Amino acid sequence: MTTLAERVRRIPSWQVTLGFALLTLGFLVTAQLRSEAPRVRYTSQERPPLVETAQGLRAQQAQLTSRLKELRSQIQGMEARTQGNAALVEQLNTDLDEARSAAGLISLQGTGAVIQISDSTDTVQPGTNDTDYLVSASDIRVLVEELWLAGAEAIAVNGERVTGSTAILDIGGSVLVNSAYLAPPYQVAAIGPDDLYDRLSRAPGFRDFVRARAEAFGIRLAYAVLPDVTVPAYAGTINLRYAKPEPSPTVAPSASPSASQATPAVSGPPSAVPSRTATARPRATPRPSPRPAATARPRATASPAASPGP
Repeated sequence: MTTLAERVRRIPSWQVTLGFALLTLGFLVTAQLRSEAPRVRYTSQERPPLVETAQGLRAQQAQLTSRLKELRSQIQGMEARTQGNAALVEQLNTDLDEARSAAGLISLQGTGAVIQISDSTDTVQPGTNDTDYLVSASDIRVLVEELWLAGAEAIAVNGERVTGSTAILDIGGSVLVNSAYLAPPYQVAAIGPDDLYDRLSRAPGFRDFVRARAEAFGIRLAYAVLPDVTVPAYAGTINLRYAKPEPSPTVAPSASPSASQATPAVSGPPSAVPSRTATARPRATPRPSPRPAATARPRATASPAASPGP
C-alpha cells in the first residue's frame, strides 16, 4: 500500500492532467456516437410516412379549393336570384299599395280641392217644399260623381272616405255616408290634378246642378283649391257578397252588375288603380282588410242635375 502511494506521488502532474483529459475526451466521443445512431435510424425509417402524409394533405387542399370555388359559384347564383326576387317583391308591394289606394284603405295626400255645400238661408217661397232648401244625399252624390268625372282620385265627405261600396243616403235630417251620420255643412275633399276645380266647373252636369240647386233654392256652395289636401283611409270593413275578382291575374277585379244595383252607392273613379304619376301619395299604413278586392266600383257615368228634394 505504501509502495503504491509512493508510485502515485512519483507520477508527474502533467501526466495526471493529460490522462484525465484523455478520459474525458473518450467519454464525450462515446456519447456522441451513441446519439448519432438513433437520429440516423429515425431519419431513414420515418421519412416515407411523412412524405405520404404531406402528399395526402396536398390532395385534400386541392379538393377543398375546388369545393370552395364551387360554393362561391353557388353563392353568386343565389345572390343573383335573390336580387330578382327582391325586384319581384318590390313590384308586388307597389301593386298592392296601388290596389289598397284604389280601394280606399290608405290615407292619401296631394293637390286637390275642397267644396263645401250647406243649406240655403233663403226664405221658403210659397208653393215650394221646405226640404228643397236643405242639402240632401242626392246633392252630395251628384257632387261626388262630378268630381270623379273631373279626374278626382280620392274623395271624402266630412272625413268619410268614399269607396266603391259607399252609400250616401238620407236618414231623417242627416246624411248617412258609410256608417257615419253627417250634419251640414258638408265638406267634400277631393285629390286630383291641379285644375280639378276648373274641370269640375266646366262640366255640364255640375253647371246643371248649380242652376237647379244653388240658383233656384239658394243652396250655398264654396270651394278652395289647396296644394295639400288629405283624404283619410276608409275606417269601416269591406264585406262584399256579390262582387268577386276575375280569375285572370292580368285583369283588375271588377264588380258584377248585381253589386252596383244592391244599394244606391255612389259611382267610383273611372279607373280602378290610380296612375303612377298621380299627385296623390300614400301617407298612412293601410288598414288590413278581409278581402283586398274592394275594387267593385262601377264606372262613373254622367248624371243629370239633381231634382228638388221631396
